[in-house]
Amino acid sequence: MILIDTHTHLYSEEFKDDIDAVIKRAQAYGVSKFYLPGIDSGSLADMLALEQKYPGVCIPMMGLHPCYVKENYREELAIVKEWLEKRSFPAVGEIGLDFYWDKTFVKEQYEAFDTQMQWALDKNLPIVIHTRNAMQETIEAVKPFAATGLRGIFHCFSGSYESAQQIVNMGFYLGIGGVITYKNAGLPAALEQISLEYLVLETDAPYLTPVPYRGKRNESGYLRYVAEKLAEVKKVSLEELAAITTANAQKIFGS
Repeated sequence: MILIDTHTHLYSEEFKDDIDAVIKRAQAYGVSKFYLPGIDSGSLADMLALEQKYPGVCIPMMGLHPCYVKENYREELAIVKEWLEKRSFPAVGEIGLDFYWDKTFVKEQYEAFDTQMQWALDKNLPIVIHTRNAMQETIEAVKPFAATGLRGIFHCFSGSYESAQQIVNMGFYLGIGGVITYKNAGLPAALEQISLEYLVLETDAPYLTPVPYRGKRNESGYLRYVAEKLAEVKKVSLEELAAITTANAQKIFGS
C-alpha cells in the first residue's frame, strides 16, 4: 500500500529533534512522498534543507501563506516569484484567504492570492489553497482562474457538501486530513456523495492530529488513520482508497 501526504510541515520546529524517526515511521506505514507547503521566506531555508536531505521524498512547494501577508507582502511575493523563476516546483502553495485570526490585511490577502494564482496559470502549475473562515470568498476568488484552466487542492477541507460540490465542479481536489476523524466535524456526511476521484490525503502535521492522537503533535505516519476513516466513509477497502487517492495526488502534482 502506497500513500502520499499531500500537505505536511515536516520542516517545522516541532520536528527538529526527531525528523528522521518521523519520516521512518511514516514510510513504515506506506507513506512514500511528503509534499511541503511554502509559508514565507522565514521557513524557506529549513524547507529546502529537508528536500536536500530527502530528495524525491520531501518535495517543497512555493507560495506565500495568507497569514503571512503583512506590511511587507510585496517583498515576500517577490521572493516567491524569484524562486518560481529559479527552479521547478510541483505547485504554488499554500496560498489563499484566512479571515480567522486577523482581518487587517484582507485587501492585501486578495491581491497576494490573485497574483499567485496568475503565476500558477502562467507556469501551468496547480495551486494548494488555505482557507479559513473564508470558504465562499475563496471559492469565488478561484472561479475565474479555474475557468481558464487553473487546478489545485483545497487543503484541509472541512466545509459543507455544498462547498465541496462547488469545488469539485471547478475541477479542484479536496485535501482530507485529521478533521475527518473528529466526532462532531460533519465532514463524513459532506463527503458521502463526493466522488473519490476528487479526494487526496494529507496530515497538515504538526497540526490537526487525527483521533486517536488528537491533542498531541501530528506526524505524517498518522495518515493511516485519515485513510482508514475515509475508506470507512466511502465504503471501500483501505487498499482501494490508497490506490485512488495516491493516483489523484500523482495526477495533480505530475509525479
